[in-house]
Amino acid sequence: MKDTTSPPDQAGGTVAMAVLNAIQNPVVMVDESGFVVFANWEAEAFFGASAPHLARYRISTFIPFGSPLLALIDQVRERKAPVNEYRVDLSSPRLGQDKLVDLYVAPVLSEPGAVVIVFQERSMADKIDRQLTHRAAARSVTGLASMLAHEIKNPLSGIRGAAQLLEQSAVDDDRALTRLICDETDRIVSLVDRMEVFSDERPVDRMPVNIHSVLDHVKAVARAGFARNIRVTESYDPSLPAVYANRDQLVQVFLNLVKNAAEAVGDRPDGEILLTTAYRPGIRLSVAGTREKISLPLEFCVHDNGPGVPADLLPHLFDPFITTKTNGSGLGLALVAKIIGDHGGIIECDSQNSRTTFRVLMPASKDASLEDASSASSTGPSR
Repeated sequence: MKDTTSPPDQAGGTVAMAVLNAIQNPVVMVDESGFVVFANWEAEAFFGASAPHLARYRISTFIPFGSPLLALIDQVRERKAPVNEYRVDLSSPRLGQDKLVDLYVAPVLSEPGAVVIVFQERSMADKIDRQLTHRAAARSVTGLASMLAHEIKNPLSGIRGAAQLLEQSAVDDDRALTRLICDETDRIVSLVDRMEVFSDERPVDRMPVNIHSVLDHVKAVARAGFARNIRVTESYDPSLPAVYANRDQLVQVFLNLVKNAAEAVGDRPDGEILLTTAYRPGIRLSVAGTREKISLPLEFCVHDNGPGVPADLLPHLFDPFITTKTNGSGLGLALVAKIIGDHGGIIECDSQNSRTTFRVLMPASKDASLEDASSASSTGPSR
């Protein structure tokens, strides 16, 4: 076994180490015997162990028994050519559940038998894929909303007017039918009005916003109304920088999410909604309408202990007209996804074991310092 945690080639070693540690994917190198001889910072986090600790063991120690990764390493050594493998499941008690990764394994030609392994967690790739899907869904609703506004609202106005004229000369038994026509046309117009929000393509008016003041406002509204009988708690990171966003739209987003959580919890005596904030560096995404790539280090979550989202519905939760509510329109979460997408952010939902989490990842304000952002926020977790 080689007693080292640095790449074998020390020429330009400092620069090489800096580059490898800057990569936002776990990277490890194993020697001809399978021992880990290098691990970057992301790999240490991925395996939950320091590089010196990893160097004491073979790579097989840290991955599930019979993992395809071991066969890939042998294949690369034999062919002396790189190999890609997608959606490899590395879930284990050591690495955690749902560890689905894409693998890139390549030989190190200067070190016979040595290979480099790059892991890309599918959870991150799936976040990007889902966000692109949400944006496409929002664009489809945008076109539909524009069409409905012009092609449906005008005829509905005529139908309602005709029903009102008929009501004046109708007998008592028929007035119930004319009233039904008026009520149903009003309901359709209301639905179209809600959908017209999707056709608003104006640039979002953004500024540095203290997310904790937004969440505190949402919590106060919830406690005074739809969540008055539900325990609403929070756990904030007090050093979080400001988010670059439109405050009113953020209030709309989190009111929607908290209201959904309250409806999911229902009348459960142990029902609880938890609001959390955290700093999660490493996620980058293109800003809508620009070529700029920004970091999305700010994580805002709404957790509830309701019954959860059905597994078959989860991948389509942010699509328009998808809902579990009897009288729901299925536009609330689609609008939330549009607003977050317009801000260049990501929203996702995890639901399992009666624990549902809506997670929003957004960019920090470039002009806000940590102190400025936290001046009005909580000083720590509160209950």
